[in-house]
Amino acid sequence: MDATTVANLRRLMDYEAARTAPPRDFPSLPDLPGGRYTDPRFAALEKEQLWRRSWLLAGHLDELPRPGSFKLWEMAGQPIFLVHARTGEINAFYNTCSHRGAPVVTEESGRRARFTCKYHGWVYDDEGRLQSIRDAADFADLDFSCRSLRRVRCERHGKLLFVNFDDAAPSLAEWLGVIADEFAEFRFDATRLVDHYVWDLDCNWKIAMEANMEVYHVPNIHPTTVAVGLDHRRNVNSFYRHGHGRMVAPGWADKAPASDYRAAAVAGTARPEIAGVGEIGRTCTQSYNLFPNWVSPLGPSGYFILNFWPNGIDKSKLEVWWFGPDWGEGPRPAYWADTITYLNSVLREDTEFGRWIQKSQESWGFQGVPLSYQEARIYHWHQAADALIGPERIPPELRVAPVIGAD
Repeated sequence: MDATTVANLRRLMDYEAARTAPPRDFPSLPDLPGGRYTDPRFAALEKEQLWRRSWLLAGHLDELPRPGSFKLWEMAGQPIFLVHARTGEINAFYNTCSHRGAPVVTEESGRRARFTCKYHGWVYDDEGRLQSIRDAADFADLDFSCRSLRRVRCERHGKLLFVNFDDAAPSLAEWLGVIADEFAEFRFDATRLVDHYVWDLDCNWKIAMEANMEVYHVPNIHPTTVAVGLDHRRNVNSFYRHGHGRMVAPGWADKAPASDYRAAAVAGTARPEIAGVGEIGRTCTQSYNLFPNWVSPLGPSGYFILNFWPNGIDKSKLEVWWFGPDWGEGPRPAYWADTITYLNSVLREDTEFGRWIQKSQESWGFQGVPLSYQEARIYHWHQAADALIGPERIPPELRVAPVIGAD
């Protein structure tokens, strides 16, 4: 960030701390319809429109380090696999043989030069092209060029790998917009994959995600963890196209920001940092939500990305990715264990309450959600969801009014 942007954010932090009401020109937010969390019709629209047409984080280049490396990916409910091709590109394909639909890949990950369907032995290369079949003489006039594996769009931001099931969707660069430039200081092109794991949760995926899109809950849910190091009353929210958002909140005057997650040096070795992270990234919690399911507080000594996935209406999966500066050869440094343990304790504070919220939202007493100014990023997200789904497809009682304008 340049000096002008930093100064403006500092000014806005002071404004947030001093205000006694929402900004005069900020729109009143109508209640979110409760059925958006519990109605099977809305869940079906999410599946057919939202997940199908958004850019989704599917992997990291460290998982596919050499040509032939591959991984299965099914988090969005579609069976696909990613492969590091000999051209150097990362390709993604539906894991569906063009013969009778059997899977071409059945291992979670590995490395191979060709992909052979175990059912009838049809063989494909790393560009998805059909190379050979058994008993070819029995297939009259079979045109191999029409029988390739079906591609899924796959694009990179740094070492992050994204997929999109919609051929008409904007490019990943267009989807990210100016956020791509704001990410530059955190070096997604150079940081290494430190850890990756998935938790099963007993709540709708949006309940879990929205807990990480506002700081209104921090004093109650995190009184001895996040609240100790984050001044939630100075939080500044920003809105971007496509439903993305950002929050910036400083630490208290005498404490480090909550997103820093610094661990003590181990065996006298100082913890390395990402070169180039600016003042705001070093002194504040700088957290982004990327539509539809990404939340990432970023910091100078490493950071995590949270992805939230539906697993039915009342179940979800929380995927956690950890990234940090390159440490060279050998296993990851020992200090990461303390850092990850601390974050997991914070995530448990957020997620353990989700099952109680789920029960309450399924009750006859739950009709809608009145959001505060501090929670406006959530409303902005729901507006973007309706715009992508198409308001005309959504039952009137489940729609949100587009009251947050481009200004």
